[in-house]
Amino acid sequence: MQCSKCGNPKVIYKREQSGQILCKDCFIESIEKKAIRTIKKEKLLDKGDKVLVALSGGKDSVTTLEILDSFRQRNIIDICAVTVDEGIANYRQDGVDIAIRHAERLGIEHRVVSLKEEYGITLDEIMQRENHKGSCTYCGVFRRTIINKAAREMKATKIATGHNLDDEVQGIMMNYLEGNTDNLTKLGPKSESKAEEFTTKIKPLREIPEREIGLYVVAKELEVHFDSCPYAMQSFRGEVSEAINQLAEKHPTIKYSTLRGYDKIKNILKNELKKDYSHGRCRRCGEPASNELCKACSFLEELGL
Repeated sequence: MQCSKCGNPKVIYKREQSGQILCKDCFIESIEKKAIRTIKKEKLLDKGDKVLVALSGGKDSVTTLEILDSFRQRNIIDICAVTVDEGIANYRQDGVDIAIRHAERLGIEHRVVSLKEEYGITLDEIMQRENHKGSCTYCGVFRRTIINKAAREMKATKIATGHNLDDEVQGIMMNYLEGNTDNLTKLGPKSESKAEEFTTKIKPLREIPEREIGLYVVAKELEVHFDSCPYAMQSFRGEVSEAINQLAEKHPTIKYSTLRGYDKIKNILKNELKKDYSHGRCRRCGEPASNELCKACSFLEELGL
């Protein structure tokens, strides 16, 4: 068996959907080229951007940082990073420490912000409450609010997240199954808002499968936090992920076809489901909000904080 690209007999990976066989160097190159193609095709970066990477220390965010750093080295963009400590015992600190080391390795501006410092409660403490809404619901809202606030304070023009192909497909299917057409129209490679306070978010890895990102960091010997969030499989996302992965075993291209199909109908959905996204101000924190309270403050009041 030889590498499909260079003929090297030391192969490390076979892409089931295409049959392509790759050696270590060609595999690394293919991942980086694919991410760069997405960046160029979707116009995710502009020269002079300051990109804030949502850096958890996991494989996806570290890969995002590594690929975007190639643009920084060519003086196309600048990079900074923020790490959110959700407060999950025996899990989160390892990722925070790894994120700190990567920021120091690259010499980039980096902040660590915790839910405890920002809101006075950890995710573990929230999950001990009765009638909570589920870990991912709180975590997603609080993380987005913290990261967006940090982007403004650090004067970033873009926020880069490590969403991969699996994440995108899960998001598409979750919102469809829940009938959440509003959120369904907001997915995609780049999310923008008319509110100036919301920084544009980009997803350079959205066309790369999760397993390939895992192999990429191993092949490049990048330090990452591989442990999964202990709350992940308790969530609806975890159930959807398991169902999609089972389908993918028999239908290797199904994740790609789901993404391509969504990309084709996204603008049609957006036009058909036109909604006024004008924002007022949250009466509690002053952040943009479509209701009296932003989602984060609404959760905080429900939690009695």
